[in-house]
Amino acid sequence: MITVVDYGVGNLHSVAKALEKVGAETRVTSDWRDVEKSDGVVLPGVGAFKDSMDAMHRSDLAKAIKAFIHTGKPFLGVCVGLQMLFSESEEFGKSKGLDIFPGRVVKFDQGQKVPHMGWNQIQISKEGNPLLKGLKDGDFLYFVHSYYVVPENTGITATQTSYGLDFTSMVWEKNIFGTQFHPEKSQGVGLKIYENFKDLVNN
Repeated sequence: MITVVDYGVGNLHSVAKALEKVGAETRVTSDWRDVEKSDGVVLPGVGAFKDSMDAMHRSDLAKAIKAFIHTGKPFLGVCVGLQMLFSESEEFGKSKGLDIFPGRVVKFDQGQKVPHMGWNQIQISKEGNPLLKGLKDGDFLYFVHSYYVVPENTGITATQTSYGLDFTSMVWEKNIFGTQFHPEKSQGVGLKIYENFKDLVNN
């Protein structure tokens, strides 16, 4: 069972539909107890970092997600769901994240048009990532964001994308995955990522 976390914001149902399309048994839930009992968890997100974190704390989901990650079972954060894995964000003043990974979430420089929206390419910077099975350098994924993550440990960067600078567009460490792009909006390539996640959960 793959749980899509509902904390009151985010594009939950498009993520759930994409997972169902690749054959995953999926539920959308706001109950922290369901999160802890899951075989895999997807944390989607759109909108503001602080609003998302506040909603997660109000519903005890922040605590449940941290507990789930420590079980070693597969976890995937998407867009703001990736950003919340880091220590803090500079969006609308400093806000604390889940602090799974040391690092910050920062805004693109004024020289770049924000949000960074539309199709852009990934460059794979870490081999062996099970979610990228069947993908290659230069594949296009769909992005919508004004902020990006800056990990303190660059070893967790799984892919990079160029937008005025090279930024981390995917992270991977052990059972924890996060994408700045939206697989559910990325057609066949994105569905392949969700299929790989489903296979990882089933194994």
